[in-house]
Amino acid sequence: MALSGTELLAKVKELGDAPKSELVRECGYVSTKKDGGERLNFTAFYEALLEAKGLSFGEGSGKGRGKGGRTLSYVATVQGNGNLLIGKAYTALLDLNPGDEFDIKLGRKQIKLIPAGAPDEE
Repeated sequence: MALSGTELLAKVKELGDAPKSELVRECGYVSTKKDGGERLNFTAFYEALLEAKGLSFGEGSGKGRGKGGRTLSYVATVQGNGNLLIGKAYTALLDLNPGDEFDIKLGRKQIKLIPAGAPDEE
């Protein structure tokens, strides 16, 4: 059973500097793939963690607000120099820190950022 609320916060604190994949697994955000393999549900974990920290996903809650209280568009545009900038408001929503590393997976017209060392989700 997936932990939530204060139980989730306590477990994350208990695990301390454990790898992100272990945090997700130990907090119960795991499902079974068709082939019997394990799938770590990072998105559900991070959403539950944000809610446990007091960031609600309801309307008017402040979630999805960027600098100056502007509503986040959840759209990124490739800049003139070819860079794709995500922005601080988005990384803050996921509690990401400077130095966090991600593997880049390219698909048809999509980019996935997967925490480094996490098993690849098919």
